[in-house]
Amino acid sequence: MEAKREDTTHLQNNSIAVTQEQVNLIKTRGYNEDLVPKTADKRNMGWNNYFTLWMGSVHNIPNYAAVGGFLVLGLSPLNIMVALIISSIVVAGMMTLNGKAGAKYGIPFSMHLRSTYGETGAKLPGFLRGIVAAIAWFGLQNFTASLALLILIGKIWPGFLGLGGDWSFLGISLPGLIAFTVFWAINVLIGLGGGAILNKFTAILNPLIYVVFIGMTIWAVKVGGGFGNILAYRPEGVIQNQSTLLIYLMVINSVIAVWAAPGSSVSDFTQSAKTMKDQVFGQSIGLITGYIIFAFSSIAILIGGSIHYGVNEWNVLNIVQKWDNLPAIILCILVLLMTTISTNATGNIVPAAYQLSALFPKQINYKKGVIIAGVISYVIMPWKLMENEQSIFAFLNMVGAVIGPVVGVMLAQYFFVHKEKINLEELYMDNSVDNSQNQYHGTNKEAYVATIIALVISISGQFIPSLSVVTDLSFFVGCGLAFVIYLGMKYKTLNKK
Repeated sequence: MEAKREDTTHLQNNSIAVTQEQVNLIKTRGYNEDLVPKTADKRNMGWNNYFTLWMGSVHNIPNYAAVGGFLVLGLSPLNIMVALIISSIVVAGMMTLNGKAGAKYGIPFSMHLRSTYGETGAKLPGFLRGIVAAIAWFGLQNFTASLALLILIGKIWPGFLGLGGDWSFLGISLPGLIAFTVFWAINVLIGLGGGAILNKFTAILNPLIYVVFIGMTIWAVKVGGGFGNILAYRPEGVIQNQSTLLIYLMVINSVIAVWAAPGSSVSDFTQSAKTMKDQVFGQSIGLITGYIIFAFSSIAILIGGSIHYGVNEWNVLNIVQKWDNLPAIILCILVLLMTTISTNATGNIVPAAYQLSALFPKQINYKKGVIIAGVISYVIMPWKLMENEQSIFAFLNMVGAVIGPVVGVMLAQYFFVHKEKINLEELYMDNSVDNSQNQYHGTNKEAYVATIIALVISISGQFIPSLSVVTDLSFFVGCGLAFVIYLGMKYKTLNKK
């Protein structure tokens, strides 16, 4: 008994509140290995792993394109850099706070979601995050990056681009289909490797990011006439019609919206934290450091390249493609491809696999989930979705509007309703007995009401032009409203008892 007490005290001192006895009990209730809490001996991620985890997700092709869009809003290059760094601090706060439940109790996102919305209620937000958003994004990011792979192959083997002539498969050429299939397969294989492979992959990627993007920044500053010249640059024809503060908030909201999905499911990664400090410190310095580098490099590369080539060029691939140094082109595109793989693994395929496992715990484990998600992402033909950009963005904006309120409710539940305490034995309920009195049974109706109200208001600007600013700040509005509404409803309910 004394040994058990000492073991439990040791675990609690390391901010880990799950014991082997609890895990053994949970396993007898039919939960597969991917869903059970991780005890201290099963954790393999230190602060250095979290430092590199999200680096690839910062330096990717869509993020560079977004910076060009921020310049069009009318902000100066310096203001955009400051806004990006502020955004990283806010994102780090969201990731570390919502990651605390996973780090403390070793639970994946699906169980974290159950602790918020209830056993039945967790299915809808889990489906939207892990299945619809993750699989769609997985396919779309694979296709976008395959275009970079196509450029790379074309530079090395120009004849490849002419394979198949005019033949196409439902709108994609033979070279494009081959590039997409190859890149898709690599992403699926990385996903199958899980956290262990991902840790090794990001450890290799991190120094390459520093080498490539710092090197590109130095080149861009040189050809752009110096950093002062880059900071003084303004795109032609841009007129700032809104206040600087509002544009700042729009930029920050856009950056946070990109991280809303991984921010909601971050427990899938923090459940492997060796200590709470590892995930808090590692994620914080990783995201902030990554965005400081990104803020300087993105502004320098896009503006420096635009000045050098005499055009407003906001696609980093188009700048790289114009270089006359083949080894530099190969290295740069390879790193961009690797950052996409990192983003796809951490933000898409891993959450999708875990959610499939949670929805069908007896039939699907993590690896089967990766394969199923990968196959679905292929057969939805993402290149066809790219043919209609407006419908794609409307779909993704809708999913993003759902995730903001979900994050708000999750934070309110864990920190203010549960007060950072989760009953694991009740959370992993025994379905062979009556669970009607279990606090996690059924659906948390207040959570659903708060989520739906916040969702409706956050997307209202899409239908009411006078409220367009609400949609421009959709994550702030959705997350904040859901947080406040849920706490108001929940505390009223608790006070009646």
